[in-house]
Amino acid sequence: MQHVTLGRSGPSVSALCLGTMTWGNQTGEADAHAQIDLALDHGIDFIDTAEMYPVNPVRAETIGRTEEIIGRWIARGGRRDRWVLATKIAGKDGQARGGEPVSGAAIRRALEASLRRLGTDHVDLYQIHWPNRGSYHFRQWWSYDPSGRDWARIRDEMAECLATIAALVAEGRIRHWGLSNETAWGMAEWLRLAGAGIGPRPVSIQNEYSLLNRQYDTDLAELGAAEDVTLMAYSPLATGLLTGKYQGDVIPPGSRRSLNQTLSGRITPRVWGAIEACHRVAADAGIDPAQMAIAWVMARPFAAVPILGATTRAQLAHALGAAGLRLGADVQAALGAAHKANPMPY
Repeated sequence: MQHVTLGRSGPSVSALCLGTMTWGNQTGEADAHAQIDLALDHGIDFIDTAEMYPVNPVRAETIGRTEEIIGRWIARGGRRDRWVLATKIAGKDGQARGGEPVSGAAIRRALEASLRRLGTDHVDLYQIHWPNRGSYHFRQWWSYDPSGRDWARIRDEMAECLATIAALVAEGRIRHWGLSNETAWGMAEWLRLAGAGIGPRPVSIQNEYSLLNRQYDTDLAELGAAEDVTLMAYSPLATGLLTGKYQGDVIPPGSRRSLNQTLSGRITPRVWGAIEACHRVAADAGIDPAQMAIAWVMARPFAAVPILGATTRAQLAHALGAAGLRLGADVQAALGAAHKANPMPY
């Protein structure tokens, strides 16, 4: 397993990250623990979770359950020191902590609760799950309107949060920090505040990124490359769409789509043609389409770590085949042409 360094000064992590968002809902605890063991056996040492997990759906009564499952794996004898452990604080309008916005005080309380559930004294990477001000992510770009905001207040809130993160780093509770579902302006502002001496630089940004969602490719990719911020790419298989299991507009029993019929807005009339175009590239190259999609993220011309979120151990075992897959220039060019012919399918 290859390793990459997050940001300029972050930890060295495996080139693939183990995702956990289904654990405690679609994925039972025994299977979740089996996934941890399997990932370790294949050289993965980077695991990502969040206080709001599990998802699909997010429910107030299940907040924190995924962290508890990881904590019990550690408590039963799993070695905490084998993992670079990442988690997140949920933001405004979520179901964690009554939907309160992210603030310095909220960060402290949320972190303490996460550490208690995880059974550890520190988090290697602590992330803000989404910004208080909202963003264009989660398919909100079709009606995104950033006007009318109190930008001075927003900057003050960000500075307060960064000062708290700096204090928690000094206390040893957080080693590094990053963002999630952030925008180019937001990341630039966090970097400006860090440059002003308020706190440490973010080392990563966790945004959705796949062959079907390439929004990161322009301004954020340039910013990440110039400022050494690593992309943690969630949903590299587009919530399973790129595996082909939903082709023909079917809903397999027990699948994520059986619980969320539109896959949170990803099911559109245009998506099927985009998937088919990617599958033709895989077929012509004689490679597995799911493994190709993950390997494509790893091969991007900027630092990117795909997050593998599998419902079952078997799915994870299949996805791990991407670790040794290297895509030729011809395959990458064909995937670029497929994207140009089928842009922004959702």
